[in-house]
Amino acid sequence: MSTSKTELSFLGRLRVAVSVFFRALVDAEFARRVGAFLDAPAAPTPATPTMPASSPAPAKPVLLSPERVHASGLGVLAMLQREGRLIDFLQEDLAAYADSDIGASARAVHAGCRKVLAQCLALEPVLKDSEGTVVTVPAGFDANRIRLTGNIAGQGPFRGVLKHHGWATPTVHLPALSDALDPRVLAPAEVELS
Repeated sequence: MSTSKTELSFLGRLRVAVSVFFRALVDAEFARRVGAFLDAPAAPTPATPTMPASSPAPAKPVLLSPERVHASGLGVLAMLQREGRLIDFLQEDLAAYADSDIGASARAVHAGCRKVLAQCLALEPVLKDSEGTVVTVPAGFDANRIRLTGNIAGQGPFRGVLKHHGWATPTVHLPALSDALDPRVLAPAEVELS
């Protein structure tokens, strides 16, 4: 596995953690290797060479705030609010509304949010089979792409009923936000003047 000097975002680290967790559940050899890695002593950090007195101090890396690191994700959330009023819908207490009123609101939220997804992501099913059909999951399958549920025993291949085909995105078009904008503002307050 190659290491990169760039730091993984929180969502990137979460994806890795979940992937390792599920793969370790179904792949004993992988779990053994991860366990050995976790039990191994940490590698010593290489000593930094002493800089000559005449050399200028190296520039410190620019550390971005969490909202800047996740600005494109916050931008998508802002788009979901702008086009589908998703945050308004999720923050609303729906207990006081009739199901028919909620259904009408959900239709508008659905249309706007679907538009945003189409703009930002190319979506495709992980498995092309129809939900409800019997599928075979090969031994050594990618736990990022397939999650087994139910009575999991032994080694693959596994046969089971496809409950959800999953989603993957081969291309991502997240918005680039200007540094002048505060990515924490997902929807500005609106004031109508008379």
